[in-house]
Amino acid sequence: MTSKAVKKNLSIGKALQIIETMAGRSGPMRLQEVANAVSQPPSTTLRFLNTLMDFGYADQDPTNLHYFLTMKFCRIGNLISRQIKMREVIRPFLEVLSRKFEESTCLAISQEDCVVYIDVVDGPDHILQALQRIGKIAPLHSTGVGKCLLLDYTEGQIAKFAGKGLAGLTKNTIKTESELLTELAKVRRQGYGEDNEECEIGVRCVAAPIRDYSGKVVAAISTSGPTHRLNSDKLKLIRAEIPATAQNISKRLGYDA
Repeated sequence: MTSKAVKKNLSIGKALQIIETMAGRSGPMRLQEVANAVSQPPSTTLRFLNTLMDFGYADQDPTNLHYFLTMKFCRIGNLISRQIKMREVIRPFLEVLSRKFEESTCLAISQEDCVVYIDVVDGPDHILQALQRIGKIAPLHSTGVGKCLLLDYTEGQIAKFAGKGLAGLTKNTIKTESELLTELAKVRRQGYGEDNEECEIGVRCVAAPIRDYSGKVVAAISTSGPTHRLNSDKLKLIRAEIPATAQNISKRLGYDA
């Protein structure tokens, strides 16, 4: 391990120590109080506090200059709680799909305009294990699950998303806003989204959206496999099964179509 990596890990540890200390107190704290509590110099503590403030996780009372953590930590906690609940509900469905089609199945959510995979059931040959793993991040526009997660975006949000640039990962990747809008209309019409070698050459997937009690798309599931196995006959079966499974999961989450 390099000295740079060691310093990075130590820095994270110090920041977490500050967060845990402040979270355990009944009210805002002065800089010196925080520094004493974590046994760090005030100058070092101030750098961490300023970083937390830059990212919205801490703030300072302008009247007495005391520091406090913000409710953004609650948002993170709620997101994690929701993910765990969804994984518990959805995992058995992923396992059934994986066994039925002998392919990899995934559960993904959207965070900061990206796909984040939060659960994966590998196919029997583990051929996609390197491509699909828990915690992996992928572009929304180039994945089947990503297209499903974009369904709730307004045209204005799509324009903003596309305005950041649509990375062309393969020759098949959607590259323009108009292409993306056309594709999303197709996904809405047919009830599932597909990735036809748009994220990775040689890999296809079929995905469908998961909705909660409010009707909002909160996640998406997919079945993926190499193109030589996901032929037209197998794709036809998966295209029928994935939306039906997604609907059953949505009902478990309180969605009433």
